[in-house]
Amino acid sequence: MFSEQSRLLLIDDEKNYLLVLEALLRDSGYSVTALHDPETALAFLDESEVDVIITDMKMPKLSGREVLKHVRRDYPHIPVLVMTAFGSIESAVDLMKLGAYDYITKPFANDELVLSVQNAAKFAAVHRRYRLLHENLEERYGLRQIIGKSRGIKNVLTQVDRAAPTKSNVLISGETGTGKELVARAIHFASPRKDGPFISANLMAFNAGVLESELFGHEKGSFTGAVATRRGRFELAAGGTLFLDEVGELSQDMQVKLLRILQERTFERVGGTEQIEADFRVLAATNKNLQQEVERGAFREDLYYRLNVVHITLPSLRERREDIPMLLAHFMNAAAEENNLPRKTVSPEAMEYLVGYEWPGNIRQLENVAERCMVMVAGDTLTVADLPPEVKGEENQLRNALDLLPMELSLADTLERLEAALIRRALVRADFIQVKAAEFLGISKSLLQYKLRKYGISGR
Repeated sequence: MFSEQSRLLLIDDEKNYLLVLEALLRDSGYSVTALHDPETALAFLDESEVDVIITDMKMPKLSGREVLKHVRRDYPHIPVLVMTAFGSIESAVDLMKLGAYDYITKPFANDELVLSVQNAAKFAAVHRRYRLLHENLEERYGLRQIIGKSRGIKNVLTQVDRAAPTKSNVLISGETGTGKELVARAIHFASPRKDGPFISANLMAFNAGVLESELFGHEKGSFTGAVATRRGRFELAAGGTLFLDEVGELSQDMQVKLLRILQERTFERVGGTEQIEADFRVLAATNKNLQQEVERGAFREDLYYRLNVVHITLPSLRERREDIPMLLAHFMNAAAEENNLPRKTVSPEAMEYLVGYEWPGNIRQLENVAERCMVMVAGDTLTVADLPPEVKGEENQLRNALDLLPMELSLADTLERLEAALIRRALVRADFIQVKAAEFLGISKSLLQYKLRKYGISGR
């Protein structure tokens, strides 16, 4: 029963009437606080949890109308029932426009009041569950879930913080597995649209024929199999955010249609003629260099500039090695909690291998390795022997590092890339103590500092 969980606040300056109402609602199973002074009641709201408010209309100091306006402004999730002995259609309409949940005219039958309170309590309970779900989503996908202390990830957080409150479209680029959708969700939940939907569309997941229907929706009978009208992602995202993943994979025809929507802010369902307003913010992601795609004619320049108002580039995991211990701990703890397993530690030797690995699959691969080790390793400490072959094999590590280098690099450029990678690995291993890192590399501290400047590496 909703009544067993619901906390009611009664406000009426007639003390005898208040006592009768309080007894009636307590007998119906509610927790009731009864106050005869509306100013005291509003102060009570600042310090207490209330599910439903029932207020008289005509009171000294503050009227029920003024109480309603205050609650709608500061506590919009609490339904308000207004009671009055001076009922009229005009005043009822006025109160409902102000946001009253219900309007009850005195005298009223007890059953009438209890039913109205019961409905309001159900509404409050549903809204409470919605708020809890939304808070859990914010916690799961908010800025705090972007883990790291490296310069690259701090720069990403700064950009997210600046872009989120605006209406600007954002293009998020980075290798596969770097967390582009997590950044998109963080932008959404830090934006004024956070109470609206976050609708995601992976543009690689649908063939050309299905994609148009997925994005625009379709009318009943518009094609074989269209047995009912269906809203597309553009329509579902109304009032919120639309995340277009792998936007670099759009066909030329779909690029033209997306550009039209971004310019005109209207669209039609497949097979329809009605113009539907497009009220959403676009966040797009790609693992391609769209500037290069524009130059070779594979991506429209005008669409590129529409999407690329704010550009956030996510660093690969090998470019933020100092974040690996933090990320690993996060994923291992999450896997332990999810699978009801005891937590494990990582030996220093195993951590060196993990930090030194090139991680071609980036964060997604690290999460996979962390969960696999948590499930399969019997001991309470993760050792080198427990690591997957691709991580602990030094030859594999070197081969992965070479495979990630562009084929067109000269020998000198290749050697410089490898030298820079070894220096970063030594710094992480030495916990960024430069003297110790120089010892690992077998060079002097002054030579290390010269190479840090040469390659633009932070030696903090």
